[in-house]
Amino acid sequence: MAQETLYLKAERNVEVTEEDVFLKDVAKVYCKDAHIAAKVKAIKIHRFGKGEQKRQVFSILKLIELITRQCPEVDVQNMGETDVLVELVNVDKHKGAVQVLKVVFVACISFFGTAFTIMAFHNDVGINQVFGKVYELVMGQQAPGYSVLEFTYSIGLAVGVTVFFNHIGGRRITKDPTPIEVEMRVYEKNVNDALIETADREGKTIDVS
Repeated sequence: MAQETLYLKAERNVEVTEEDVFLKDVAKVYCKDAHIAAKVKAIKIHRFGKGEQKRQVFSILKLIELITRQCPEVDVQNMGETDVLVELVNVDKHKGAVQVLKVVFVACISFFGTAFTIMAFHNDVGINQVFGKVYELVMGQQAPGYSVLEFTYSIGLAVGVTVFFNHIGGRRITKDPTPIEVEMRVYEKNVNDALIETADREGKTIDVS
């Protein structure tokens, strides 16, 4: 009997909300035989117990072992990651007033922190004196208080920040990811790599024996 080829594409990081973790939760599965694909997707790979660490790392070899144990006639081809970080998330704790307060707190810190940083930078470089000197050189007289330079600079600064972060309210200016989103993806990848490597060094990776 010819072997059926099954393609497995595991994710690097997966969040689950139930204690029982099935193979379909951590990887995409494709096989020409729909019955085999459904059977593989239904394989339970782990159950989070009480008091157990809510993050577990699975080796792709362990997943392949579980698949071949259930379907020995299948030839598994891995098309994804070699290790999978699975995290049990309690979705209930992200709801309600506490989450709203967290968002407001972070927004306030970001807004006032950025404003203070800009003001401190301008004060450090003496931007008012610079504008006053430029006005005097161009107009031949001292600036009568705030001039057009300060107003146009303030408008340009706001427009520059908006264009740089690629957002106006909840809308994007372009389809490109924002710098914050790029940095968040880089940070997330580094965290996942560190957690997986730490689990591997400590021998906590769920792997073949």
